[in-house]
Amino acid sequence: MSQETFPLQTVLIANRGEIAIRIARAARDLGIRSIAVVSEADVDNLHAKIADEAYTLPGNTAAETYMNIPALLDIALRAGADCVHPGYGFLSENADFARAVTEAGLTWVGPAPEAIETLGNKVAARALATEVGAPLAPGTPDPIPNWEQARDFADKYGMPIAIKAAFGGGGRGLKVVHDYNDIEAAFESAGREAKAAFGRGECYVEKFLTKPRHVEAQVLADTHGNVRVVGTRDCSVQRRFQKLVEEAPAPFLTDKQRNDIIEGSRDICQAANYTGAGTVEFIVAEDGTVSFLEVNTRVQVEHPVTEAVTGVDIVGEQFRIAAGLPLSFDEDPASDGHAFEFRINAEDAANGFVPSPGAVTQFEVPTGPGIRVDAGVRAGSTIPGFYDSLMAKLIVKGPNREVALRRAQAALAEMRVQGVRTVLPFHKDIVTHPAFCGDELQVYTDWVDKEYEPGIGAGYAGSSAEDVEDAYTERTTLTVEIDGRLHRVSVPSSFGVAAAPSAVAYAPLADADATSTSSAAGSNAGADKSGAGASTAGNAVECPYTGVLVKWQVADGDSVEVGQPIATIEAMKMESTVEAKSAGTIALAQLNPGDNVSKGDALGHIA
Repeated sequence: MSQETFPLQTVLIANRGEIAIRIARAARDLGIRSIAVVSEADVDNLHAKIADEAYTLPGNTAAETYMNIPALLDIALRAGADCVHPGYGFLSENADFARAVTEAGLTWVGPAPEAIETLGNKVAARALATEVGAPLAPGTPDPIPNWEQARDFADKYGMPIAIKAAFGGGGRGLKVVHDYNDIEAAFESAGREAKAAFGRGECYVEKFLTKPRHVEAQVLADTHGNVRVVGTRDCSVQRRFQKLVEEAPAPFLTDKQRNDIIEGSRDICQAANYTGAGTVEFIVAEDGTVSFLEVNTRVQVEHPVTEAVTGVDIVGEQFRIAAGLPLSFDEDPASDGHAFEFRINAEDAANGFVPSPGAVTQFEVPTGPGIRVDAGVRAGSTIPGFYDSLMAKLIVKGPNREVALRRAQAALAEMRVQGVRTVLPFHKDIVTHPAFCGDELQVYTDWVDKEYEPGIGAGYAGSSAEDVEDAYTERTTLTVEIDGRLHRVSVPSSFGVAAAPSAVAYAPLADADATSTSSAAGSNAGADKSGAGASTAGNAVECPYTGVLVKWQVADGDSVEVGQPIATIEAMKMESTVEAKSAGTIALAQLNPGDNVSKGDALGHIA
């Protein structure tokens, strides 16, 4: 369809980062003008430069900016937009936003508000899945008001249980609880995360199936009654139930399992009169049981891995559907080859994948057959601490899984990021790990949190936590000729050796991610870590990353044991618990919930 005849002309992109860039480029392919919105923290970032126009949203927090419905609509109308694309996260699954867009006379690039309410509400989605015959694990029929009802559910069905946000997805507001004593804290934390990420904190409870794989189906449905399943994906490599690696098609499924997932997804979407792009998620337990999980009523972060093996432009199809056009294909597309997607997050893999905001000083991406990079940053970009940690996505395709893995190994070895710590060292390890690369998939949704040991694969020289930490040492690679043969030697840059600009490009696979520990997210050497008002005597309880103090778990002067929770810290829409590393009496810093804290700050001292 030509630029002149496409029904939509100007899109406001109500999002940021790489997905905003992806939408802008898909719009450009269709001749649609793109309007970006940027917070004060994002004003110099890449999505503001890729779009045709950009407007500022005063403030920095998500609530002030990318979730500020009146401000977004005001810009849309001022800029002359005729449609709004929400991307993923933020307001993408907010039915009120979808209604506000249509009431303003604009086209919503997404499902109808009624479908968002039905399928975006995980409890209602479960009821619909039951109606169409999809398999389900036991769960509460409605959101529950308090943690005591979660405990009652555990009494009936046993542990472990999963506490889940009723609205939203992406692992936000999801807590798996194995101990009765942790139910109250997990319920409160899940509600806070859900409220911060999606604006609603209601949660329900479900029986947690052991060692589950996460398998999902990509659906596209138009207004002409066509519901197509655009293949499957496996997204089992996760930390804290947020995905790190995805692949398509989902491997190691039986024909029955694959068919149940595909047809169950189609039935659910047809019953909901769904239109647009959506993802129906399932878990596949270690005993082979398939159980419906949820529906994400938006485009997924991992949509490029499906695009790689099907050739379907999922974002482009979203625009076609919103414009009232039929899908550009008549049947479920077949998969061609195999592909992986690696999320490049600004997180410290050596320290529990904690956020690592800061300035990106180097960003070099790989090239070659089957390689695609969707990036929201480049050298000179800043990763703010206000939003999630995703910087880019590396997508690698091959004719089969084995070749795709080999290409992934080479691509990850070529990629270079400096200035912030990233998950690249983890990815380099996982693509040679026997649990991931064998004749069966042995990873499951909390495998990284429970069983992963660095160094089992070829990504590290050794097999200890210290080797992971060493992966973040900024290094210089020198090329030395001995008897006519070129040898490459990698040494820490602190040695003061100057290298030719081209030398770094020759780093072998086992070389560590060249990421500086002296960045804003790395070492704070020389800074005062005493913490305001805290006694400096004893062992310091240090903040693991820059963020916000959510809650104290102890009182000043309490006796604490090793491993006891001290405080809850939030950054990049993730909460983490800071634990005591020694026993004794704690003197807390003079900080209140809501106060900002920096990486390395002393939250207290244990004497």
